[in-house]
Amino acid sequence: MDILQTLYNEIIGFFGIGGIIKMVQSGDYSALSTLGGIQMVMGALIPFLLLFEILRAFFYKRFKIEDYKIPFLVFVLNRFVSNFISIAAVTFCIGLLEKWAVFTTTFTWYWLIYGYIIWEFSHFVYHALGHKVRILWCLHSTHHAPQQMNLSVNFAHFFLEAPYADVVRTSICILLGVNPALLFFIMFIDGFWGSFIHIGENILKDARLGFLNHILLTPSHHRVHHAKNPLYMDTNFCNLLNIWDHVFGTYQNERMDIKIEYGITREMNPNSLWDVYFGEFVCLGKDIAAAPGLKNKLLYIVMPPGWSHSGDHKTAKITRTAFIEGERKDKDK
Repeated sequence: MDILQTLYNEIIGFFGIGGIIKMVQSGDYSALSTLGGIQMVMGALIPFLLLFEILRAFFYKRFKIEDYKIPFLVFVLNRFVSNFISIAAVTFCIGLLEKWAVFTTTFTWYWLIYGYIIWEFSHFVYHALGHKVRILWCLHSTHHAPQQMNLSVNFAHFFLEAPYADVVRTSICILLGVNPALLFFIMFIDGFWGSFIHIGENILKDARLGFLNHILLTPSHHRVHHAKNPLYMDTNFCNLLNIWDHVFGTYQNERMDIKIEYGITREMNPNSLWDVYFGEFVCLGKDIAAAPGLKNKLLYIVMPPGWSHSGDHKTAKITRTAFIEGERKDKDK
């Protein structure tokens, strides 16, 4: 019975409906008029969308177990460790850095605008570093390994990535004056939207969302981010407001003439949990072992993926620049 109860609790926890069940059982729906109640209901939407996505794929005979297997196994692997470390990391950063904030904000609508712009900047910093620093790419690559886009990809992360991301984002936000209560509210909105933008074509074929594609970072933008096509590599690092991608030149719209190819560029077995989870660490270890001298060994750790001590660099920036230049020359002919 304990096993069944544990399984029941895990299912309820995954779908985020524990609070909703208690509310229905009590018959008291007053919580729905509060911010906490709204968050409780919204928190359950993404898991149910994932379930709907899977059922719809079954109905149209498009379901492939390999599209969901590895993200699910990664989620199970991360279930306990990552969450506890992330909570501790956020709490530690707030306690350590709040006294050093340049000024203090309050939980008001105008500070929410400021706070979200700062949050997006901090997210951009963490996310860009995850693509530009080899050791951090080893953490982030697990999320990019799936070769299809669906809501389960949202749960595919190396267990240390969330704590690292939360340390970077929380530290920047707290130092730039974002109120902790406001920060947690922003985190909730960002978490919901960050999950939604992984929605697959089984539910949303055209993911540009109409006019919103000019205002927000849409699922279409995030599909581009997950692509390994040369034009799309290392673009669209933001999460909801794509302002910083415009500022730093990493914004890229989805082009209808380029079919998105998901995954990462190295040869790998996308159905191997070991390769998805540890493959990049293995590759980095081999490069470090083969590199001559201590300097080159250290450079492999901090330089972008694709950097080589031989000078034969195959970084995303070089690959993307070459593709754009090639297209320009073709047009000039």
